[in-house]
Amino acid sequence: MGRAISFKQKEVINLADGRRLGYVQDVEANFETGEITAIIVPGTNKLFSFGPKTDIVIPWQNIRRIGDDIILVDLS
Repeated sequence: MGRAISFKQKEVINLADGRRLGYVQDVEANFETGEITAIIVPGTNKLFSFGPKTDIVIPWQNIRRIGDDIILVDLS
């Protein structure tokens, strides 16, 4: 596990379909244990950039590999 600040600006790619999900915007953490529980990638608008954005919350157990620039996740 790394520090939350080290996840910022890493691109997140879904192994299930090869789709680029975006860059880590934030993390969720358990303040009692100090463990990161999820990473958050900003969502996109569904229809022509109108409507609310829905952030993608990726649970820690779905993270498969963390590299220098990329985080591979499995959202199958």
